[in-house]
Amino acid sequence: MAEAQWVLMATGRSPTNIAVIKYWGKRDEALILPVNDSISVTLDPDHLSATTTVAASPSFPSDRMWLNGKEIELSGGRFQSCLREIRRRARDVEDKKKGIKIKKEDWEKLHVHIASYNNFPTAAGLASSAAGFACLVFTLGKLMNVNEDYGELSSIARQGSGSACRSIYGGFVKWCMGKNDDGSDSMAVQLVDESHWDDLVIIIAVVSSKQKETSSTSGMRDTVETSLLLQYRAQTVVPSRILKMEEAIKNRDFESFARLTCADSNQFHAVCLDTSPPIFYMNDTSHRIISLVEKWNHAEGTPQVAYTFDAGPNAVLIARNRKTAALLLQRLLYCFPPQDNDLESYMLGDKSILSDAGVQSVADVESLPAPPEMKTPGQKFKGDVSYFICSRPGAGPKVLTDESHALIDSATGLAKGV
Repeated sequence: MAEAQWVLMATGRSPTNIAVIKYWGKRDEALILPVNDSISVTLDPDHLSATTTVAASPSFPSDRMWLNGKEIELSGGRFQSCLREIRRRARDVEDKKKGIKIKKEDWEKLHVHIASYNNFPTAAGLASSAAGFACLVFTLGKLMNVNEDYGELSSIARQGSGSACRSIYGGFVKWCMGKNDDGSDSMAVQLVDESHWDDLVIIIAVVSSKQKETSSTSGMRDTVETSLLLQYRAQTVVPSRILKMEEAIKNRDFESFARLTCADSNQFHAVCLDTSPPIFYMNDTSHRIISLVEKWNHAEGTPQVAYTFDAGPNAVLIARNRKTAALLLQRLLYCFPPQDNDLESYMLGDKSILSDAGVQSVADVESLPAPPEMKTPGQKFKGDVSYFICSRPGAGPKVLTDESHALIDSATGLAKGV
């Protein structure tokens, strides 16, 4: 019996992604099939990612999962779909060192323990489910020796969370809506990898949002049922926008990229307003950030920065290069100085952007000049932004081989620290 007490584990890390051409609306709720194609940029996993450890053992009486240290229910249909699809594709596994041999038919009977951790706040509306489900599918696939290509894995991740299919790749990624009723052709493809356009710098303003907004799932359902604008968007606007966006990315044409990104974000939020009852994801702070960027872009005569907002008030700002990002940060810090005098916790991710912007202390923030394009200088909104994250386009999922990264204790089979 002793030999049956082994625990086999795998650990992986997957990035989050931000859509520049938005996914909003499903044509099939159960299979998570969208009403239009979408395109996203994968963010650097050092700044925004999910890490997941999956473990299997004959000693586990049931499937269990911990998210950020708390045990959560695995009974949800979306988790079950991902588990079922990966188990179905499992193959023989042999670990000679541990003397473990698993036949592919044994995987149906083996229970798994899953522990997942986000290196960014789950509630912040930064596509944590996209990173989480991509990571779950990718890591389960590694544990069970699944031999599918990434397109196939993305199609499985899609069944956990639609946008998760785009986190299976790095760089710029397109989710092809597909035509088939069974969803077999609804999957992600990589347009270019993360090195193709590595000048881009991404600054996220995490906006203090007091109340929880409408969940994406129920919001989309309401939009599909009530918005005529969504039908027009999906059938008429998005198909040509996708082609133009692919072209802009291929040619690193920032001007076109920025115009398309801003326009698509605004149309997505217009569709939300066109829903009955209307959905408000952006707040006053979101609107102020849009206005700041629009005024600057207009004053320069050509777009310096693109903005895009998902289902929440956080602003994702994409600057054409590092120099522009530093100028953007000066403007953001001028308008939204930190609430408490702590710059360290106000700028997360790539903190070196602060020195590029010539800001080392709160005193430096206070002495920033008003941006020249501002009509009414002196208007400051302290405390309206919780913090900023500086990131860049990043790579897709990877296996973490170092045992110290594992989130499950191989001796007990339980999440560490539980």
